[in-house]
Amino acid sequence: MIENLTTRAIQLLKTLIETQSFSSEEDQTAQHIEQWFKNQNIPFKRTKNNVWATNKHFQDGKPTLLLNSHHDTVKPNNGYTKDPFKAIVEDGKLYGLGSNDAGGCLVSLLATFAYFYNRENLRFNLVIVASAEEESSGPDGLNSMLDVIPKVDVAIVGEPTLMHLAVAEKGLVVFDAIVKGTPSHAAHPNDDNAIYNTISVLEWFKNYKFDKTSEALGEVKMTVTQINAGKQHNAVPADVKLVVDVRVNDKYSNQDIVAVLQKEAPCDSILPRSIKLNSSSIPIDHPLVIAGIEIGRSTYGSPTLSDQAVLRCPSLKLGPGDSTRSHSANEFIHINEIEDGIKIYIELLEKVL
Repeated sequence: MIENLTTRAIQLLKTLIETQSFSSEEDQTAQHIEQWFKNQNIPFKRTKNNVWATNKHFQDGKPTLLLNSHHDTVKPNNGYTKDPFKAIVEDGKLYGLGSNDAGGCLVSLLATFAYFYNRENLRFNLVIVASAEEESSGPDGLNSMLDVIPKVDVAIVGEPTLMHLAVAEKGLVVFDAIVKGTPSHAAHPNDDNAIYNTISVLEWFKNYKFDKTSEALGEVKMTVTQINAGKQHNAVPADVKLVVDVRVNDKYSNQDIVAVLQKEAPCDSILPRSIKLNSSSIPIDHPLVIAGIEIGRSTYGSPTLSDQAVLRCPSLKLGPGDSTRSHSANEFIHINEIEDGIKIYIELLEKVL
């Protein structure tokens, strides 16, 4: 049964690769996933471009385990030398946009869900969501499904982790900051040049350290990623605009970070774009984590963001593939990573379900 499910999973992934599915444009890949459920004789529902299902013997009163991964992709970068929309197999690698992030995870979780779908007397209900808009953190992705699907008690989020256990994930707050000065003609003296004022501000951001360090996620990481000022060569601008990317560990809430920076950052203003993408974690003694350790998987903290950020329950990030390949040119996943991923997912859930 596992071999058959694996073959079908790989074929679905090839189909998904060859179907454009940029964030908010996932209609066609959603249709392919619907067809996969039909082929497995599994009833499903679709909410916008999110396709979801529950196990056959779902029972009210039992805790519910969510299996989730996404079928949207980023746009291919200019470094591709292979067709990003063609599923190419070479030397055991399956190339194509979304193969690693997160198509391999998605089809492996679909196969795992199908494996357990008909089983009776599970300790957990299962719900699977093939979600949209993960790459853009859009309004119609997994976040929009949490009040549609049954209440979730714990989740496995499929992202490439080399099938190791990401027991924590950093949150994200993006800030828009402004450093002001006195506008003037470039030919005249000006001791309040906004661009020069920005030098000390940039040094502050570079050197600032938050007090609390996480065992799983390390320090909060703050990076100035964009800077914009001036429109003409002979005019000193009134202000400089900065964009600051803050990756938040599990010792702070996003609101905590906002409070610290608005109090301490030497800017004239600093405002968050959103505080919704919080850090996430799962207790190290949770049955899912214990089971993963028992089957030889290691634990770590992930610096990258996923749909874990919108969940309201403990969650584990786990999936085939390597995060360093995500969004890269000539993206690929090893075929044997999918084969092993399905086996490990099933082995893990056999211990829990």
